[in-house]
Amino acid sequence: MSRLYTLNIEQVTNGIKNEEFTSEEYVSQIIERIIKVDQKINSFITINDNALVQAQQIDKKIRSGSTVGSLAGIVVGIKDNISTAGLKTTCASKMLSDYVPPYDATVIKRLKDKDAIIIGKLNLDEFAMGSTTEWSSYGLTRNPWNLDYVCGGSSGGSAASVAAQLCTASLGSDTGGSVRCPASFCSVVGFKPTYGLVSRYGLVSYSNSLEQIGPIGRTVSDVKKIMEVISGKDTNDNTTIDTRNNINTNNYDPEQKNNQKIGLLRELINGADESVYQCIYSAIDKFNKFGFTYEESSLKSSEYALASYYTIATAEASSNLARFDNIRYGFELNPDDYEWNTYFSKTRGNFGDEVKRRIIVGSFVLSSGYYGKYYLKAQRVKNLIKHELKKLFKEYDLLISPTVPVLPFKIGEKIDDPLKMYLIDINTVLANLAGIPAISIPIGFKNGLPIGLQIMADEFQEKKLLDISEVIEKSININTSYPDL
Repeated sequence: MSRLYTLNIEQVTNGIKNEEFTSEEYVSQIIERIIKVDQKINSFITINDNALVQAQQIDKKIRSGSTVGSLAGIVVGIKDNISTAGLKTTCASKMLSDYVPPYDATVIKRLKDKDAIIIGKLNLDEFAMGSTTEWSSYGLTRNPWNLDYVCGGSSGGSAASVAAQLCTASLGSDTGGSVRCPASFCSVVGFKPTYGLVSRYGLVSYSNSLEQIGPIGRTVSDVKKIMEVISGKDTNDNTTIDTRNNINTNNYDPEQKNNQKIGLLRELINGADESVYQCIYSAIDKFNKFGFTYEESSLKSSEYALASYYTIATAEASSNLARFDNIRYGFELNPDDYEWNTYFSKTRGNFGDEVKRRIIVGSFVLSSGYYGKYYLKAQRVKNLIKHELKKLFKEYDLLISPTVPVLPFKIGEKIDDPLKMYLIDINTVLANLAGIPAISIPIGFKNGLPIGLQIMADEFQEKKLLDISEVIEKSININTSYPDL
């Protein structure tokens, strides 16, 4: 039988529904590939032992003539900070090493309702705090294109598993670029929706005002199909808005040559490595032929974005992670013979170094005397950035930049220098601060290492962003081969 694990979402669902192959055959190939390949990259923390049974149930429905969902039989990997009933959700941390949620996150329920199969839970930086997936209690995840290099983060397992063809698509969470950065480093498509478009119910909170769940796929079309299912109003999340119809609409027709106006953010391209810089301009030359008008633009407040982001994110992380005291859930440590403060200190000492660093910084910026000096100022900068971007989107349909200003780098190269590590996010945090949608699509390679293009649109303009991204993806037409594993 042909290599079914190479198929995209449409090919899988059509093949299964038309009985060209069974869901069981497809899932079996995926599981065999995970066993063979994942020992090299370490993208999975937990495998769903019931995946084959669920595949058999889908096949049974098809044979009986019953209607199946739009995602029937596809295999989705889930970042391990999204709740899955009956399947461990560890956040790649010792603090939740044995935690099994009693409920599904809304996005999981919606995927299951459309007959998608959850294949397992994927590695990440502990509590989604990191940019390389080196901060995991379950070991780092390697880049499938070169095993000596980082895969990006914090959704590194989500991107690496898709690139290595270990699942049809995956879900990650994006607080400051955690879907787009690993998508860029692994040469796959990663999408961060508008804040409020996708429910966060069941996502283990890191920074509530910034984070969004988003899909990772092999193509923009794959991302669209996942978004059609997971977006929309959720009564369990009061920040959600019913805008699902903004996703499922007619495609943009490149033949119309609507002269979409695209702005390249000067501040974000000028700081990029030469190889990334050249690759971006090469891509622009290709998609300009489709009737897009391109010019350089400026976002003056971008120089304050990273400081604002890390001030807000660490403050909210400090508050959110206060709940992890090993009393309601956690790891095995008998509280007998401890008084409260000693037990609390001992258990929270099991956070990893990066999580501790962010809790300490966040506690500091929220402390008496510094709240106004740092946190409130960061919130003002956030509003300034949002206002400036709003003005730009009156002039431009889309804004573009490198997703990450550097090529993937070697494992261990930046882990001892937090400031260099944080600079990886300098281009991606803007979309989170403003709450706007952003996508990373592959545009090329340098020395065998992937480079991604970030495309941003105004809030709730997912249709425009995804449709035009699909045109750009086809116009660039990079080598769509996959790493040799």
